[in-house]
Amino acid sequence: MRAFLFGLVLGLLIVPAGVYYYFASGSVPTASSAEAMPFEKVLARQALHARMEKEAPKSVGLQWDEANLTGGAEIYVKHCAVCHGLPGQEATPIAKGMYPKPPALTEGKGVTDDPPQESYWKVSNGMRLTGMPAFKGSLSDTQIWQVSLFVANADKLPPAAKQVLLRPLATSAPVGMSGTPTTK
Repeated sequence: MRAFLFGLVLGLLIVPAGVYYYFASGSVPTASSAEAMPFEKVLARQALHARMEKEAPKSVGLQWDEANLTGGAEIYVKHCAVCHGLPGQEATPIAKGMYPKPPALTEGKGVTDDPPQESYWKVSNGMRLTGMPAFKGSLSDTQIWQVSLFVANADKLPPAAKQVLLRPLATSAPVGMSGTPTTK
């Protein structure tokens, strides 16, 4: 019995010490270009869905109409397209450097199978471990609902909203990075 208890105590000490060493030694892949750790995707997805189930609104805060979808397209182009892209345009350098890769929300399936309430929660709160920021403090509730309706309906937009997406994405280089020498 004594050997069993010793083994149990030793096991309870070795596992946390091993986990601590794994993190403290720099073995954890923390670069955005690194592959996910074992079970990282599974655990993050489970936690996200459980949290959204608790907190996501139960009803949609705005009507599905051309004005709201067009407003959502404007917000999307201004705040979201740099990561999630626009139809027919190449991914931006920001999007190419992200891990996990941000989904293209205006092409293919995207999140058009998600209810707008789920997109509302994601836009409001952001998503840890994905690069998705929270917009709760920088967009109004109406704007968050508009962009949520937009992404949920990206496959069935009215012509006015589609027109907004045809504008080229403004991806200007930072000051001094245009390829031309700067003078002081």
